[in-house]
Amino acid sequence: MIIKGIVEEDFSNYKKPSMLIATARCNMKCNVLNGCNICQNNPLLYKPDIQMSNQRLINIYLNNGLTEAIVFGGLDPCDQFAELISFISDFRQVSNDPIIIYTGYTKEELQLTGQLNMLKVYGGIIVKFGRYMMGCEPHYDELLGVKLASPNQYAEKIS
Repeated sequence: MIIKGIVEEDFSNYKKPSMLIATARCNMKCNVLNGCNICQNNPLLYKPDIQMSNQRLINIYLNNGLTEAIVFGGLDPCDQFAELISFISDFRQVSNDPIIIYTGYTKEELQLTGQLNMLKVYGGIIVKFGRYMMGCEPHYDELLGVKLASPNQYAEKIS
């Protein structure tokens, strides 16, 4: 999988201690929506790509006694969907821990592409939907246990 980085112990994107995997691709749809360069993850675009095998990522996760979930974020995991599904498939062979996917796509967009149906095959998948909208008040998302930046953003357990 091509990534931009890993945070082995992340406490800001899910209510449980998680390993954050920063994915490497995004079409910058939030910038387009807002008409300017507002993406908080924009600096990741300039970090070097890191090629890491699914097994290596899984081993890092399994060897950490603190983490209880995996969060995919950074840029947009759904923009490298084949790699995401490959990882989830491999991970589900060894763990049923939650996998959280932060995406700027809407639920409807992912339904149209068929990506949601492909994710439903695996248990314990949570998707955070919605683009960042500038100038909005953050709100608390019960499922994630964290504040999200825009009222159009929400998480849903899809499987």
